[in-house]
Amino acid sequence: MKEFTDHDIERIEDLIDDGREQEVREEIRELHQADIAELLQKLSVKRAEWLFNLLEDNETKADVLMELDEEDRKQLLEGMDPEQIGHFIDLLDTDDAVDLIQELDAEDRDQVIKHIDDMEQAGDIVDLLQYDEDTAGGLMGTEMITVNENWSMPQCLMEMRRQAEDLDDIYYVYVIDNEKRLKGILPLKKMITHPSVSKIKHVMETDPVSVRTETPIEDVAIDFEKYDLVAMPVVDSIGRLVGQITVDDVMDEVREQSERDYQLAAGISSDVDADDSVFAQTKARIPWLLIGIIGGIVNSIILSGFEAQIAAVTALAIFIPLIGGTGGNVGVQASAIVVQGLANGSLDIRNAWKQIGREVVIALMNAVVISVVVLSYIMLTQPLPDKYGVALAVGGSLFCVVIFATVFGTLVPLTLERLKVNPALATGPFIQITNDVVGLLIYVAMSMWMLNLFHLT
Repeated sequence: MKEFTDHDIERIEDLIDDGREQEVREEIRELHQADIAELLQKLSVKRAEWLFNLLEDNETKADVLMELDEEDRKQLLEGMDPEQIGHFIDLLDTDDAVDLIQELDAEDRDQVIKHIDDMEQAGDIVDLLQYDEDTAGGLMGTEMITVNENWSMPQCLMEMRRQAEDLDDIYYVYVIDNEKRLKGILPLKKMITHPSVSKIKHVMETDPVSVRTETPIEDVAIDFEKYDLVAMPVVDSIGRLVGQITVDDVMDEVREQSERDYQLAAGISSDVDADDSVFAQTKARIPWLLIGIIGGIVNSIILSGFEAQIAAVTALAIFIPLIGGTGGNVGVQASAIVVQGLANGSLDIRNAWKQIGREVVIALMNAVVISVVVLSYIMLTQPLPDKYGVALAVGGSLFCVVIFATVFGTLVPLTLERLKVNPALATGPFIQITNDVVGLLIYVAMSMWMLNLFHLT
């Protein structure tokens, strides 16, 4: 992999600005498509367009396009007419072609599809566009080798050679029946050890792992990891083979989903990158910041009704940040464990009560340890006559806050998952703000009780 230094970029920029085409070609001649894409992303839009147009063949250009980030690819596509984009799509696998077309404006899609020369591929693309992009159908490609279960091995090999001419990579050979239903997979070893078998169905591996077109991408990724697959067949509602998903496509989706979840957990409401416009980044960040402000205002209202008691026992004010911070941390920990379990399949939503019970036990243990530590600290550092009331108020509040935050942090992602909402939302500001407000309410109530009990007001 090529690493571009600042000096490399400056030299190439100078060559581009001077229009020295031959020297630029020499610079990029031996580069992999991914390295060319990385170089384009480091250049200005105008220079990137110039360099892209300098690439020697459309196949290289098509591959470079698919290696670019979505935003950089969109900028290049904006300078092309539908016919040129259609020629590139002719050279792409159907899954990549669908991804590219989905990034175009709705009015441009039909024009681009009309300029695809391969009518069979155009038909496949139109079919694939009907699937939700977050399902197996939206992720799959139609390029694969299929053989009939009733063929002989010589007939099978002849057909495989014919189909392989149009494929870049071959992962598996899928066996279908006369109605195109998936029946099995033909391993390479069987082709070598059974060269004259009468029918493929006698040597194929039956019951291959497959997914339906409507299967969510998250479940597809779990199956890939569980069964250590490099490709997986996709079938329709009646078991007909309609495509395959490859591991590289799954990993791309997993990475993108992880990035979205990370941003959502950080309180960023939409998918943005560091190089996006100031307006786009502000728009993505401001919603949860405003909600946080509302949470802070609610806290100030709660404290305003407790002003006299705080004035009488000022030590109570010292521990307000401790209550809020502990509740937020505990809640995020609990929700993060649940979200992770839902994502990797180790937690089944049908066993939600079991997980809740486990978290309650953990919460009790954590609550006892935290409360005892803080209560001991207060007893050792606070003067009489406040220490007993303050110690019990803070210790008791922490105990209740830890229990509440753990249960709440567990319930929220489970509820969101059941409602088909991204549970990663539960690991972000929503949990922290809620726990801040509820934690403060618990602290105020507990403190009032202890102040009255010990006659400190």
